[in-house]
Amino acid sequence: MNPFQKNESKETLFSPVSTEEVPPRPPSPPKKSSPKICGSSYPLSIAFIVVNEFCERFSYYGMKAVLTLYFLYFLHWNEDTSTSVYHAFSSLCYFTPILGAAIADSWLGKFKTIIYLSLVYVLGHVLKSLGAIPVLGGKVVHTILSLVGLSLIALGTGGIKPCVAAFGGDQFEEKHAEERTRYFSVFYLSINAGSLISTFITPMLRGDVQCFGDDCYALAFGVPGLLMVIALVVFAMGSKMYKKPPPEGNIVAQVIKCIWFAISNRFKNRSEDIPKRQHWLDWASEKYPKHLILDVKALTRILFLYIPLPMFWALLDQQGSRWTLQATKMNGNLGFFVLQPDQMQVLNPFLVLIFIPLFDLVIYRLIAKCGISFSSLRKMAIGMILACLAFAVAAVIEIKINEMAPPQPGSQEIYLQILNLADDEVNVTVLGNGNHSLLTESIKSFQKTTNYSKLHLKKKKQDFQFHLKYHNLSVHTEHSVEEKNWYSLIIHDNGKGISSMLVKDIENKTMNGMTAIRFINTLHEDVNISLGTDIPLNVGEDYGVSPYRTVQRGEYTAVHCKTEDKDFSLNLGLLDFGAAYLFVITNITNQGLQAWKMEDIPANEMSIAWQLPQYILVTAAEVMFSVTGLEFSYSQAPSSMKSVLQAAWLLTVAVGNIIVLVVAQFSGLVQWAEFVLFSCLLLVVCLIFSIMGYYYVPVKSEDISRPEDKQILNFQGNMINLETKNTKL
Repeated sequence: MNPFQKNESKETLFSPVSTEEVPPRPPSPPKKSSPKICGSSYPLSIAFIVVNEFCERFSYYGMKAVLTLYFLYFLHWNEDTSTSVYHAFSSLCYFTPILGAAIADSWLGKFKTIIYLSLVYVLGHVLKSLGAIPVLGGKVVHTILSLVGLSLIALGTGGIKPCVAAFGGDQFEEKHAEERTRYFSVFYLSINAGSLISTFITPMLRGDVQCFGDDCYALAFGVPGLLMVIALVVFAMGSKMYKKPPPEGNIVAQVIKCIWFAISNRFKNRSEDIPKRQHWLDWASEKYPKHLILDVKALTRILFLYIPLPMFWALLDQQGSRWTLQATKMNGNLGFFVLQPDQMQVLNPFLVLIFIPLFDLVIYRLIAKCGISFSSLRKMAIGMILACLAFAVAAVIEIKINEMAPPQPGSQEIYLQILNLADDEVNVTVLGNGNHSLLTESIKSFQKTTNYSKLHLKKKKQDFQFHLKYHNLSVHTEHSVEEKNWYSLIIHDNGKGISSMLVKDIENKTMNGMTAIRFINTLHEDVNISLGTDIPLNVGEDYGVSPYRTVQRGEYTAVHCKTEDKDFSLNLGLLDFGAAYLFVITNITNQGLQAWKMEDIPANEMSIAWQLPQYILVTAAEVMFSVTGLEFSYSQAPSSMKSVLQAAWLLTVAVGNIIVLVVAQFSGLVQWAEFVLFSCLLLVVCLIFSIMGYYYVPVKSEDISRPEDKQILNFQGNMINLETKNTKL
């Protein structure tokens, strides 16, 4: 069967030319003109498509903005696993467009494909939101719901990606080509507007709204899901106004079959007796027309240049994973506004909207006036260099963050601080094995210690003797410690003298930009503390110690507390980014109930504004690389290969995310070293790409075969003469 034979339509690539006389067809009834927008030449139907795209992009980018922190703090995965799953999801979103294009072109058509896959998309959002409700099952249920939901979202967003923009273009008549160009500009604007707004709003829904006693991930995922429902409803409302072209046939499949046949045919005819052919694709001439082979030859020249491109996407797409994790270790207080760590991603779409006209109207023109030849391939190479610089800056920032962070105990080491809650000074001596003195300190009542003391162990787990001297009373106690931990020795009155207890402290800074707090209750009755969450924190009587509770950064001047017989408020003051605090609830006779504040771990010192240079560099890189790369590719490929080229471009993004996944899982590097690794790898790839670009000979526009050029082609296999018809892809 001829692979090019399809249902008769205007868009058919090849159709048999019969020698028999074909009777004339009856004239088609005049097409009904679609309604226009306010008397213009713009079809009213595109308004539904643009609104649909805005809502869908809001849905996708809003959900993705909080995804890494959801993995880290809701599912409690480690940073490497969170990064790997994030990029696996991103990669899948760029593989599925090929499936969506195949369904639309070969089976359902664009309209039905968008409707059906949007339903899958909505279902994915529903499952993702259910997977963020703490009371709905345990960790296994949440993980299954999340992964299934993300798979459906990837199928939905990727499947409709190649259909929506093209379906909008189908609504225009050929005489309105200028209006169609402006439509694509508005369409691109709606993408960036949806991304910009959602990346700013959904982190606020996650962090500023509390539900189930913690960050409200269910709301942060539910609102994007609602926007996807609106996108589907709006798109369906315009159904009667749309032009719905029938399926045209999948050119991507035809190209793959042509290449496969050429390779297999060459392998079968590898005998020296068979004459060689000028190009390896010429081995497909027994089955495929010359016109298609020429177009595939032009396509393969461009695809060869695509080989180094995934490395660029590997760096660019880490804004939502590694860079967001870096932001969690920084201080988001800008003075006039407080940024959540996952809100920094809003800089990318915001800067894209600024940089595209800036580069096109100012920078490129100034370079041209200086007489510098700035070809498309050179722009792409410079874009790669800018991305290298962005990751070099990110590595420097990471090193500075590590320098400011408190030191971590190593093997056979612990950190210890001593808190004296008694009413007078206490002398403390810590004895190790063999009564060897490890630490001697004199601690005043409610004295704030400036730092922890490092103690060395003889083995991983060891018992320490604590000798406490209070007035004329000596107390000896024993506590067990384990390596690589932080401890607080709390000394307090017990009515007859003093006693002590050893509690384990938080090990690291809170990585999500939150503040960790805990309480010691010196009262003789339990205290319930309301911290703005659904579940109050209960602290037991007589020096009961609460577990840590994470709260948003902010001023807490009147925290409501309740005992069995009265209510009161505590002033906790400013709780800053990344800090860990201890509050001791005391009842001083002349001052009433108070909270004595102790900082276990200092707040993040480095401002999140220091990420601005790396975002500026990587966004400039994106504008120079991505926009220029698509423009160059389209200028060099035949028009019949545009859809194949788009599929290949999306595949480079998918492969780039797989690279991040592999490095995150198997490199084992500290974060700053991983940033340096990516920067160096892209620099090497940039050098290779520059060499490839140097030897690349650009094709002039008049040399590219156009679908309007009619050629009589000969199928040697079936001996059928075929004529190419006008094709619009």
